[in-house]
Amino acid sequence: MLTLIMNIPKYVCMILVVLLLWSGLPAEQDLAEARMLEDAYGYRGNGIHPNKQTNNTPKTKEVSAPDPHDILETMNVVATGYTAGKESTGKKPGHPEYGITYSGVKVRRDKNKISTIAADPKILPIGTVLFIPGYGYGIVADTGSAIKGRKIDLYYKTTKQVYKEWGKKTVQVHVIQRGKGKVTEQLIQELNDAVIMNKTPKEVA
Repeated sequence: MLTLIMNIPKYVCMILVVLLLWSGLPAEQDLAEARMLEDAYGYRGNGIHPNKQTNNTPKTKEVSAPDPHDILETMNVVATGYTAGKESTGKKPGHPEYGITYSGVKVRRDKNKISTIAADPKILPIGTVLFIPGYGYGIVADTGSAIKGRKIDLYYKTTKQVYKEWGKKTVQVHVIQRGKGKVTEQLIQELNDAVIMNKTPKEVA
């Protein structure tokens, strides 16, 4: 008998073991184990679970709108987009002031943190923090010859992004914090930290 078993191919033995084990499991346990596999590995049967991500990269949490009690003022503005390039500023890469805003900080765009924007300082002083639906949080760090009155200019890295993601819109923005005429890299970092910690930028002194 032992000799007969030893002559059976290994893969046949494996199949027999699996069948024996499978037949001994209650149906409820089968279902429970299947669900455990589904939750752990993100698949169902021979397909990918439609509600599971197919990679291990965590999904970036986008910035949510501020709570109503954190809003100082709401206003309608005409919002356009601009870049650091010649088409918007007249400056090319290599120029000593390329990518530098009126306030002295570098331009930046991050929909999950704070982006730099331009506005009329008479309406929105330098350092004012806004929440712009569809864009995120922006700090007034720049000005523009065509940005007068209730107009704002939203910074993007490329003209392609300007046209694809924004263009020109009339939008209702929320003033979170009034500026005091100054913006520093340290202030922007503190604001970014507040956003990352799910706080409203208003909480930054």
